[in-house]
Amino acid sequence: MSRAAFQLIVVFVAFSAAIYLLMLIGPEEPAVSTGEKDITIPRAPAEAKRVTNPFPVSDEVILDGERIYQSKGTCFTCHGTSGRGDGPAGLELNPRPRNFTNPRFHELRTDGELFWVIRNGSPGSRMFSYSPSVITEEEAWKVIHYLRTLPTRSPAPTG
Repeated sequence: MSRAAFQLIVVFVAFSAAIYLLMLIGPEEPAVSTGEKDITIPRAPAEAKRVTNPFPVSDEVILDGERIYQSKGTCFTCHGTSGRGDGPAGLELNPRPRNFTNPRFHELRTDGELFWVIRNGSPGSRMFSYSPSVITEEEAWKVIHYLRTLPTRSPAPTG
């Protein structure tokens, strides 16, 4: 074997060993949890709490909200089809998208706060403004009524 071939093999083995060691060490653990953001911390300003949903709750409004959530609004891509925050686009986000099946979240947040986040995005997350760029304000209010039904449709996982 020629000296050049031998040197090439040595370099290849050394390089492979370095890659292998880096893979064993792996990346550092993230400094921040990859779970959803703390549900007790409001994302909207205090005045948003007082804004009320202009649509009365009805089966028709909830069905419209579900249709918008699952299609035009593209909410399902991050929040998942059942609203657990496990949509395909949301799995890599840090923090994770909101889990709307958690009844405690709905106890803490008003319709006005949810509307504010849909309209303005959620600071410190990848949630951007969806209204009026993606869905209308009317559609956003209907989605909120649909979101309120998610804890009873698919209970939040325990543990």
